[in-house]
Amino acid sequence: MIPEAREVHLSRKDRKVLEACCRSPVTLQRDLKRARIVLLAADGRSTRSIAKEVGVQPRIVSLWRHRYADQGLEGLQDKPRPGKQPIYTKATDKRILKLLDKPPPDGFARWTGPLLAGALGDVDVQYVWRFLRSHKIDLAARKSWCESNDPNFTAKAADVVGLYVAPPAKAIVLCVDEKPSTQALERAQGYLKLPNGRALTGQSHDYKRHGTTTLFAALEVATGKIIAAHSKRRRRVEFLDFMNSVTAAFPNRKLHVILDNLNTHKKNEHWLKAHPNVQFHFTPTSASWLNQVEVWFSILQGQSLSGTSFTSLTQLQEHIDAYVNAYNDRAEPFVWTKKKVRQRRFKGRRITQF
Repeated sequence: MIPEAREVHLSRKDRKVLEACCRSPVTLQRDLKRARIVLLAADGRSTRSIAKEVGVQPRIVSLWRHRYADQGLEGLQDKPRPGKQPIYTKATDKRILKLLDKPPPDGFARWTGPLLAGALGDVDVQYVWRFLRSHKIDLAARKSWCESNDPNFTAKAADVVGLYVAPPAKAIVLCVDEKPSTQALERAQGYLKLPNGRALTGQSHDYKRHGTTTLFAALEVATGKIIAAHSKRRRRVEFLDFMNSVTAAFPNRKLHVILDNLNTHKKNEHWLKAHPNVQFHFTPTSASWLNQVEVWFSILQGQSLSGTSFTSLTQLQEHIDAYVNAYNDRAEPFVWTKKKVRQRRFKGRRITQF
């Protein structure tokens, strides 16, 4: 049964709005029909005649006549609908976070999505993954850190960083360190053809050792070039022999050498006394990452040593020397971008064993 028709009285302002709505080519069909219903009702048309002209049911015409009569133009807008109630709420998110603070089940090293869903019992694993992604929680990734307990961390770090950012005029800044026990491993390498016809390149798991070498390297901060030398051992005498070759490469120049806290790097006052143009600067304890040559060692490992095979120690040394020469041809200095280096203890630091 159709409700009794409501009289509709349009103001000039509302009529202009509704007529403009009817003329506009971008008006949605639902809004166009509502505007036509109200305009026709204001002209005194009956509900059934309006329904026939607009192409809707009479009850629809009656609905919008009543809505406009009671609320005006705002009544022609859709009311917010409650929709489907969410299955998971903020309480679910808190349960996931609380569970992550607890140790994983016995026998497991860390939480996974299925383990979390299983422990919660009533949460789908796909929601667990969505929640972890939205909070940028990576259960598989692992970070390592090193906290320096050096009481002079700030002063030492400022000294080293100062050499990078504002090196002394007419002086050479060098970063020196060793890469010990680099193995000359011989592995079977080549292409392996699979039954499906696909060819893969790789190497075998078995290998043969041909000895080790210790690589001494000095990185010139201003140019990024490398001075390298090989040695069987990494004692103080080998270190000082390498430093003699470095000073010979920069005659009559003031050298500022950045080193880590290895014992062989320290207590060399007799050598420094014989080389007054050389000054040693030490990184803080457990902060050798401040030494830029460590970055180059990582580049060497990734671009030259990983996945290679050597039949002798001499071949390994020649291989490294060839890489150093090629690297120096295109060397560029590293750019120090970290604005602040400061010592800050972890809050609530603890080591927990489960």
